[in-house]
Amino acid sequence: MATALRDPYNQPLFEHGPPLGIRTLMLVVLAVILIAIDHREGHLDRLRGSLTLVTYPIQLVVDLPASALERAGETMADRDLLLEEIRELREIRLEQSARLQRLESLEAENRRLRDLLDSAERVGERVLAAELLRVDLDPFHHRVLINKGSRDGLFAGQPLLDAEGIMGQVTQVGPFGAEAVLITDPGSATPVELVRSGLRTIALGTGDLTRLELPYLPNTADIEEGDLLVTSGLGMRYPRGYPVGRVTRVERRPGETFAAIEAEPSAALDRSREILLVWREDGRPFDWDPLEEAPAEDVEPLEEVPE
Repeated sequence: MATALRDPYNQPLFEHGPPLGIRTLMLVVLAVILIAIDHREGHLDRLRGSLTLVTYPIQLVVDLPASALERAGETMADRDLLLEEIRELREIRLEQSARLQRLESLEAENRRLRDLLDSAERVGERVLAAELLRVDLDPFHHRVLINKGSRDGLFAGQPLLDAEGIMGQVTQVGPFGAEAVLITDPGSATPVELVRSGLRTIALGTGDLTRLELPYLPNTADIEEGDLLVTSGLGMRYPRGYPVGRVTRVERRPGETFAAIEAEPSAALDRSREILLVWREDGRPFDWDPLEEAPAEDVEPLEEVPE
């Protein structure tokens, strides 16, 4: 067999390379030398920076699934946390709103009580504060139920008023509550007098909480719109001098005996919740008649008139 000709330009430098162990040792030595040079001189920093720039997109692609899952988990956790915080804030807002409404109600009640106490200081008689429990909405029966009764000393016919004026009087008394009729009840009649002129008359209820009638004044009576009406004390039903209302309409009708006169009650009959109950200074009812309790021998008989 003929010997194959060798290519003189493609012949290896060595017929056999160095052993694997020697090559590994040479690479380790070279690496140690490069590490030492880099540690002392820093010549490979630029090369390392270039390699980092090249490998960054690869790292980004490799980390993308894990980062996406982590961000998705954080987003869901943040969403649940935000929803929980929103729910708690809504509950707090509702609670604070309810408290604010209650505070506003208490402030309004305190203002009414202060006005009532100021009114009590102006009253010469003994008074007791009470509260309305029920209001009769029947337009023909203006009656209220209060939370004081006979155990508190109430009596039938006792006046009640608010911070602005007379409201009515007690009609029925129980141990723990009482019923009162308002001055606007169609069956109510309140003896009044005009502060300006001293004119006395009767104010009748109309079934309208905002209107009283004065039907028994003639056309020539000295009365004008805006005149203040107060209790006259006659009939021993109400103490004298308490505001009842103001005249709102005076119509003098030719050919008629009496004028058409209306007044608006001073008391807030449709709004008051706290009221005052009034006694005489000596604690007796206002309709108390001293002659009824006087001994018979102390009352002088009337002289007979000779015929």
